[in-house]
Amino acid sequence: MDLDPQPELIESSFSRSMEQAGVRLTINIVRLATERGWSLEVVNEHGTSTVWDDLFATDRDADAAFREVLAKEGFEAFIGK
Repeated sequence: MDLDPQPELIESSFSRSMEQAGVRLTINIVRLATERGWSLEVVNEHGTSTVWDDLFATDRDADAAFREVLAKEGFEAFIGK
């Protein structure tokens, strides 16, 4: 049985967890070691994931996209109903 190796992920220093009013969000900004584009995923405390469809040129761009949604819509944008 031949198993393919797992791709190497590079995690951005912008990845983090944050909490507001008892609600925790985990912000994952990662890219494959063999690729240039960064992906953005926000996971709430219930495990519900919000993933951006497009990749970002830099991890800073991905973080800016998260901050933009957070500023406009607040934590509520990432809370599963």
